[in-house]
Amino acid sequence: MIYEHEIPQGSKLYFAKNAKLKREIEAVASDILYKEGFEEIITPFFSYHQHQSVDEKLLIRFSDADNHIISLRADSTLDAVRIITRRLGRTTKQKKWFYIQPVFHYPSVEINQIGAEFMGGFDLKLCIDAVSGIFRHFDILPLLYLSNVKIPKIVSKMLNIPLEVFANNQLEDILNTNEAWLVKLAKIQKAEEIADALDISPKPIKEELVKLKSLADKISYKNMVIAPLFYSKMRYYDALFFSFIDKNEILGSGGAYHFEGRESVGFGLYTDAIIETIIKIKEEK
Repeated sequence: MIYEHEIPQGSKLYFAKNAKLKREIEAVASDILYKEGFEEIITPFFSYHQHQSVDEKLLIRFSDADNHIISLRADSTLDAVRIITRRLGRTTKQKKWFYIQPVFHYPSVEINQIGAEFMGGFDLKLCIDAVSGIFRHFDILPLLYLSNVKIPKIVSKMLNIPLEVFANNQLEDILNTNEAWLVKLAKIQKAEEIADALDISPKPIKEELVKLKSLADKISYKNMVIAPLFYSKMRYYDALFFSFIDKNEILGSGGAYHFEGRESVGFGLYTDAIIETIIKIKEEK
């Protein structure tokens, strides 16, 4: 029996203070992104193409009037990029876009997000500065992790180490290797420590470390950790990557990715995690 007051598991309800806080977060994000030269896009709830970029197990699917399979939007990034490049491409030269909208996963999960894409852009610092500006407005100082997804992939191929070792952070397996440069990479936490690893790392690793160090040197954020061997299987981020984490809660992440041969950068913030973090901070005061 379903009672009249019940809502589906995984769906969201906001009221009173939480609803007001959600709108405030979205308004602050909009203001900051507009100032950085982004324009807003609101993509359709329905899509014909989500299966191309999202695990089909996550999709909520049904048929349209012509019996074509469509799904509720399960991911905003590639849908937004696809629409902008293929539908709006001839009518606009705008490359920076942001969106504030939910995505939906099977069976009834609603995830509210704030995201942005800089198509053809290489400036990941712009994304990190925008995100940290949003957090700063609400007196949040989460831990910023900087990494380069290409490094563990290269190491995996070079030394025949399963990527699961990096994904599961099995530090002992890495430290037990006879590769001094790999052991040094595993111990790096600060930007200035990358320089020591550059001298002894193989050329393919060195090239990616230089990119990581270049980004880290540009970031003026005091609560930052460098994690060269961080790895997590991602749908599109495939090079430089960042994530903001507060007490094991991921508030947002972003990085560089390729779409149809063109490098771009972007990020996504998890609105509900940010709301919970702000509430906890207020309760602790």
